[in-house]
Amino acid sequence: MLRLWRGLSAADSAEGPEMRRSAKITLTAAALVGGAAAWWRGHPSACPYGQRFWIEAPHPFIGRRRLRDALAPRPGETVLEVGPGTGYYSADIARRLEPGGVLHVFDVQQPMLDHTMRRADELGVRNLEPRRGDARQLPYDDASFDAAYLVAVLGEVPDQDAALRELSRVLKPAGRLVVGELAGDPHMVTARALRQRGERAGLGWERRVGPPFGYFGVLAKPAVASHQQPTRHTARRDR
Repeated sequence: MLRLWRGLSAADSAEGPEMRRSAKITLTAAALVGGAAAWWRGHPSACPYGQRFWIEAPHPFIGRRRLRDALAPRPGETVLEVGPGTGYYSADIARRLEPGGVLHVFDVQQPMLDHTMRRADELGVRNLEPRRGDARQLPYDDASFDAAYLVAVLGEVPDQDAALRELSRVLKPAGRLVVGELAGDPHMVTARALRQRGERAGLGWERRVGPPFGYFGVLAKPAVASHQQPTRHTARRDR
């Protein structure tokens, strides 16, 4: 029995340094991940096309069905998607706008738009209109869309307030805006922050679909314009 105890003690002593090394590696990796997340949060930018595997991963809590429930797309509507990435949601929403409806996909990166259009074409979906540009200055006329949506994108825009003002501008009266956010994304916008920013942009908060850590926020433009006459904006044409 004494020999057995000594043997176990020796084994524990031998494993001690290895366990400490493993713990050190784990803590170092966690610190690096945390540091990277903090850096990305302080430096908002779009996910590069070369790292698209991040946006092609499964979308827990913010899947296609939940987006449909939040957006409620209808046949014949004109809808805007900002930041489609590789088109995870695009074809599904575009199908629900038929017949007669169009989904405009808008992204800052041309490779993302090309990927989205290829994906839609492979699925036989033809009612998509791509356009490249900056979400802080949308190249569309006032009151152009029945609805708009963006998923895990708002936090990547350097000026979120400007992006929401532009989305409010291009929505028709009573137009819907759906914003999807997921915990774990270093650029996640909380429902509380979204509600506050939306109100500053003239968008009323309607509801949250899903839990706080993975949700779609539904906002809407007022059905009746205020007594002040808004300034009319005309989209700049590409040159």
